[in-house]
Amino acid sequence: MFVDISSRKPGQQLEYLPSPDRKRLAETLVAFANSDGGFVVLGLAPSGEVTDEFSEEDIEGLLQQAVLDSIPPVEIRNLHKEELPNGGQVFVMEVPRSPEMHTLSDGRVVVRAGAENRTLKGHEIRHLASTRSTGDFESEPIAGASLDDLSPEVIEEYMQKRSDRTGREWDGTVEELLQAIGSVDQQMQPTVAGMLLFGKNPEYFLPQSGLVFVHFRGTEPKGEGYGRREEIYGHLAKVIERAWQVIWEEMDKEAIVKGLVREEHTEYPKVAVREALVNAVCHRDYRISGRKIEVKMFADRLEIVSPGGLPGYITLDNILDEHYSRNPRIVNGLMQWGYIEELGLGMDRIFESMTREGHPPPDLDSTPYRFMITLRNVKRPSIAPEWESSMNERQLKALQYIQEHGRITNREYRKLCPHVSAETLRLDLVDLVNRGVLLKIGEKKGTYYILK
Repeated sequence: MFVDISSRKPGQQLEYLPSPDRKRLAETLVAFANSDGGFVVLGLAPSGEVTDEFSEEDIEGLLQQAVLDSIPPVEIRNLHKEELPNGGQVFVMEVPRSPEMHTLSDGRVVVRAGAENRTLKGHEIRHLASTRSTGDFESEPIAGASLDDLSPEVIEEYMQKRSDRTGREWDGTVEELLQAIGSVDQQMQPTVAGMLLFGKNPEYFLPQSGLVFVHFRGTEPKGEGYGRREEIYGHLAKVIERAWQVIWEEMDKEAIVKGLVREEHTEYPKVAVREALVNAVCHRDYRISGRKIEVKMFADRLEIVSPGGLPGYITLDNILDEHYSRNPRIVNGLMQWGYIEELGLGMDRIFESMTREGHPPPDLDSTPYRFMITLRNVKRPSIAPEWESSMNERQLKALQYIQEHGRITNREYRKLCPHVSAETLRLDLVDLVNRGVLLKIGEKKGTYYILK
């Protein structure tokens, strides 16, 4: 499998190890295996500088030691040299996502969270362990299916989008690519992931794979009945596009002219709806039969219901800060297709676009058998007077900025109040978070705040 390391920073599926560090390597191997898998680049600094601190002899011993630090041992694939465009060579290895839960020799369970390895706590470990026992459903072969059940046209479209995204064409056969991305097994039988991504009629083998859209006339599913009902089938890219088209047709739209520019305001932000759709398709539990993804449009809200609870160690409390894919092959396929820009940012984009356009943040609800996100089309009410009476002038200025721009960062707050110390402004924002007025999203330099 090819990974483009020439212009990428460390992230959810990429880590650089500039010098031999057994502890860091073992921790990263376990983190990738417990999450979505990833690539480790040996001998390259995050800045792009080749360190030349690895030899082939050193690597074999280092890997043996690092693997022994994981219980059970982590699988490593495709260790190879890679020549860099600007000169020098590095070693690259792939760590696949594991169906088992791995621990370090010191007892810690770590996962990948952005560009860092995070140690799980007790309840998170139990949650992760319980999901590992269900197996890797998307890689299971589909009984009775063959290559003839996959669409050559859809595969060709995927390969073109993949080439455009990576900047490199696949130099093997189509069958070799399908095997490399987990869409067929060693016997060339389509897997669940392959059928969902490329199937001519996936619903024939996986009746639960479609989506149901219903537009109710009122605010409840009963009473006034519904105005439109659609059942959508096909490969996943088609499901996403058709569902978006139907929602777009049913959404209220308003044209506003500002000066000489005509702006179209929609009932729900486009970004929020598309991200919520893609999330539902990517992360639903396809083992659950008898229930499709449900999109319900009411007079005051849009509900998207995905079969299956939150995956892995994800909870409602950490959903904005963590990332874990129930179906990593499907996620990777849709990312190459262009439906996912970067892993782990979908929910952030939903929250950000909703608040930026004056809507309340989405409501999230999870049970063991389904996850629901609700987007509301009502405008955010203004801050109540009782809040204003207990805030200082700087905080009121920050809230006004958020209402106009949807969010605020520490840097933007400092520009609003240039003569106040950075620490005082930080404490202002912490106070608003503690009082339930603001919601903090992200960590370190990526931190920003929205109205809660």
